[in-house]
Amino acid sequence: MIPLQRLILAFLSLHLRSTYSQHHQYYDQTPCSSDAATTYTCTTAGTSCRTFIVYRASHRFSTVSAISNLFQTDSHTLLSVNPNVSTPAQPLQPGHEVLVPVACSCSADRFYRSYFNYTTAINTSISEIACAVYQGLVKSVTLAAENNARGDDVSAGSTLRLPLKCACLEHVSNNDEEIKYLVTYPFIEGDTTPKLAKKFNVPEEEIWKFNGMDPFEPAVFPNTTILVPLRDVPLINFSIPDSDPPTPQFLPTKPVEKERKTPELTKLYVAGSVVGMTLIIALTISCCLYVKALKKFKNERTRALNSCSTPISSPFSTNSCLSPDLLVGVKYSLRIYSVEEINAATKNFSEEVKTSGGIYRCSGEAAMMIKEMRFEGTRQVIDVHSRINHVNIVKLRGVCYGDEERSCCYLVFELPSNGSLRECLKRPSGALQWHRRTQIAFDIATGLHYLHYSVTPAAYRDQLRLSSANIYLSWGWRAKILVSGDNLRSSGAEENVDRSGEIYAFGVVLMEVISGKEAAVMTFMGANEGGCFDQLRSFVDPCLKDDYPLAEALCLAVLAGSCVDHDPMHRPSMEDVLKILARMV
Repeated sequence: MIPLQRLILAFLSLHLRSTYSQHHQYYDQTPCSSDAATTYTCTTAGTSCRTFIVYRASHRFSTVSAISNLFQTDSHTLLSVNPNVSTPAQPLQPGHEVLVPVACSCSADRFYRSYFNYTTAINTSISEIACAVYQGLVKSVTLAAENNARGDDVSAGSTLRLPLKCACLEHVSNNDEEIKYLVTYPFIEGDTTPKLAKKFNVPEEEIWKFNGMDPFEPAVFPNTTILVPLRDVPLINFSIPDSDPPTPQFLPTKPVEKERKTPELTKLYVAGSVVGMTLIIALTISCCLYVKALKKFKNERTRALNSCSTPISSPFSTNSCLSPDLLVGVKYSLRIYSVEEINAATKNFSEEVKTSGGIYRCSGEAAMMIKEMRFEGTRQVIDVHSRINHVNIVKLRGVCYGDEERSCCYLVFELPSNGSLRECLKRPSGALQWHRRTQIAFDIATGLHYLHYSVTPAAYRDQLRLSSANIYLSWGWRAKILVSGDNLRSSGAEENVDRSGEIYAFGVVLMEVISGKEAAVMTFMGANEGGCFDQLRSFVDPCLKDDYPLAEALCLAVLAGSCVDHDPMHRPSMEDVLKILARMV
């Protein structure tokens, strides 16, 4: 990176820190056990605040006294913020939510954390401590990194340092000036944002806003955390029902006398009970017979796959020699399409629906992309997709193993409704406004970061060469990366070289997002300081018609230039990319 670029990046970093509200964090959908190390970011090391986290009572920690010991705090302090509990020894029902005041601070690596120590009484594991004892308030990968753990096992008597998730308000906008606390709340099965809003008496829209959630897809998942913005000391409403109450009906104006049971009615009840029990027994026997038949079918199918000397006898014929374990797993995780279904969807493999890369796009009730592949490539792609599940990755829906006439396989992917990024950039409609482009850039970076840490690079480096052609946009203009096995790379590259190559490819895509041109070249980066902004305006996509923040555009341009630096050592990491983009979306 040339000195001018360093100066611009430093200036923009300071400018964005003062312009954007840094307390707007992003909801992480990945569970506690995920390998993606995510937490809430901050800008100034040493920044601190007093805030709260929510902890649920369990059989092991069933009193305020036990919970206060777990968080190294005074039990009377917990009682003062939990008025529904009278004494430290009062037994709490499992799942009862307790507010815990904590000290939250910005660490040297710019992450908000609240530190505690935990000494194990028995042999346990990192994941058990993070996801069960501390209920997802810290991810297992973060806990392992904090304690330099080489494995998951933890012996009895060990003391671990726990960096629990928390967040502070750094820069407050006019609309948020009344917000005082960001409470860390761990989700469990059955939680929703409407239920959470009622529980803390806050507008649901504020929860979406402070967690960077899409209002059209505010899905939440168990074993994850979210921030609840509050204007006063938190108070939990425990009267929220588990489900919405039924619609009120008109009540009778006169009391209705309850009818007395007659002997005939009693006999009818007995007869109904006998018939019901008979049906239950019959259903149980039928289920047992079905499970037995299914097991027999699986055994016969495995023997047929192992022999691999004759085509598999099934509704979809194939002569594949793929791993039996793989195909058995695929049968119960992916839909198996017949050749007839693939022929119908592709109009007999018509050029009309064929696109680049051997992909057929099929619209209709179930929009899909069909990728033609050899057997070995099919096995690799399925293996990768069996390890990943992320909102920014195009999902693999099913597979077809061909027939005797066609020796290849077909992979069936979801088809995001707005098509590929390259196609959208070529459209003159102006649908890709600036805020959508920054969100797309962030989505792509998030998907790449997930791939870096969800599977080993050796497992996916042969599956992905990033370009605007294999990035697709959903109906809400959210980006998804297609991992389909196109343009196979050599698998002999070292891990750091491979990741640096992905950063370079991301930089090229980011240039296209800014300029709207394919494989754009940032000529303005070599200009003198005086003409920098003029050349930036000529570089940005004219479809935007100057409707974009100049500082953000310059920051993205400098970031893209850093990613395509000729020296891989000068390219930023994906973590650095995410930190910059997170301040714009």
